[in-house]
Amino acid sequence: MKKTLFLTFSLKNTYRVNSILYSLKQIPLVKRILPETLYGAGWLKILANVISVIWEVAAVFLGKCLYLLLMVFGPCLLYDGQPGEGVFLHILLCLTIIGGFANTTIFNPTKDKYYAVVLMRMDAREYLVVGYGYSILKVITGFLPFCLLFGMLGGVPAWLCALLPFSIAGFKLSYVAYTLRDYKRQGNVYNENKLDKFQWLGIGLLLGLAYGLPAFGLMVPAGIATALFLLFIPIGAVCIPGIYRFQEYREICRGLLADTMFQMDASARNTLALKAATEKKISADVSITSRKSGFEYLNELFILRHRKILWRTAEKISFVCAALVCGALLVLSLKPELKPLANKLVMTCLPYFAFILYAINRGTNFTQALFMNCDHSLLTYSVYKRPGYVLKLFRIRLWEIMKINAVPAFIIGVGLALILFVSGGTEQPVNYVVLVVSTVCMSLFFSVHYLMIYYLLQPYTVGTELKGGTYRLVYIVTYIACYYLMQLRMPTLLFGIMTIVFSVLYGIIACILVYKLAPKTFRLRAG
Repeated sequence: MKKTLFLTFSLKNTYRVNSILYSLKQIPLVKRILPETLYGAGWLKILANVISVIWEVAAVFLGKCLYLLLMVFGPCLLYDGQPGEGVFLHILLCLTIIGGFANTTIFNPTKDKYYAVVLMRMDAREYLVVGYGYSILKVITGFLPFCLLFGMLGGVPAWLCALLPFSIAGFKLSYVAYTLRDYKRQGNVYNENKLDKFQWLGIGLLLGLAYGLPAFGLMVPAGIATALFLLFIPIGAVCIPGIYRFQEYREICRGLLADTMFQMDASARNTLALKAATEKKISADVSITSRKSGFEYLNELFILRHRKILWRTAEKISFVCAALVCGALLVLSLKPELKPLANKLVMTCLPYFAFILYAINRGTNFTQALFMNCDHSLLTYSVYKRPGYVLKLFRIRLWEIMKINAVPAFIIGVGLALILFVSGGTEQPVNYVVLVVSTVCMSLFFSVHYLMIYYLLQPYTVGTELKGGTYRLVYIVTYIACYYLMQLRMPTLLFGIMTIVFSVLYGIIACILVYKLAPKTFRLRAG
């Protein structure tokens, strides 16, 4: 067991270190100062190992801290008048059930399992059991200090806070044991990355129960939630021997890794599968044509042939947004006592919609379709990369993606204005205009942002694999910034005007950067 544990750490650390070195090599300013023999540089390996250790510690503690803060304790503060202990336990119980089957670790087809079990022929049972035991230990160790901190702040008794990490681990153990028994009975290999429609429905239902019920003063009683958490501990403990003694882990690994990691170029195969799936959605109607010429002709044909990928999804999102607005207006008409709360939310929570518009933005799908079905071929021609032509096509494409994203954004803006009017209105009528214009401007910002970074950081290789480390970094930073905006509470008028001005300036700067830099950066990656 000790030898397996050491090999497990060594394998994961080696893979992680190489990933870190590769990512460093993808950063434009950094790669110039790095040696060509990057993977053989001793000091860089030491640095990468230090980063790897920090990464592991952060995964154990920081991840659990953010999880409890943002997913459990933070939402508790939004339900005024509700008992903190009850809401905390209610939300954590629902999320624990979701995590039990959606984050099992042992049924996650990771590359280290492929390297260890398939290539290195390690004992599958010993490798998986040791790795799973370590993951359970990380769950308990990482959750313990923050369950005590946030739980006690939420009014949960200290003794129960100290037991909650063991309860979470207990439920995970019980679900894994159940899945192993199911494999023995029916031979079905569970894959947590391929949840079926019923499991996704269950996740949606549990999330709705977790955050929706407390808004109406309903939740699992604290006593029942406490009893369930305490029950998870002995059930999990009873399941440990069965997990340890299970003998068919190699067969499970074969089934688990067959589709995703049967070959070393798994990511390339996944990309090809994605490309094939995308091509099925492209219209093959030969009658589709355009009366325009030049780049306008090229772009219009692209949009018409990819309408199912681009416009159909935007239309569905728009329909859902319209339905939610109608539902909110219906609730306000049936429960007039909620109008003051709705009015207050609309007047202070506009920053929250930056994250919503980020989530529904079609920028990444648009640029992915552009590369796979257009630029992948056209970038082989030098004329396609002339500064004037690059900027011209950038403006044409920007106009198209802005139109696609503006439709649901406009519906959201109009919906917010209607909710504000129905819930009591405002003394400053300009707020109605700002709500509509600012939401549209936020969608325009994301359109500009994603198309700009596509031109400046072109992340796809000749084989259509996503390899750009800097692109991923910008994507993550964008997500963090939008998530941070959700925490802001700012007057609608002030935030709306700031958004409008920022979006206009960002669009101008983006056009300048694309004109100056894109002829050099907008190119095919070798790999």
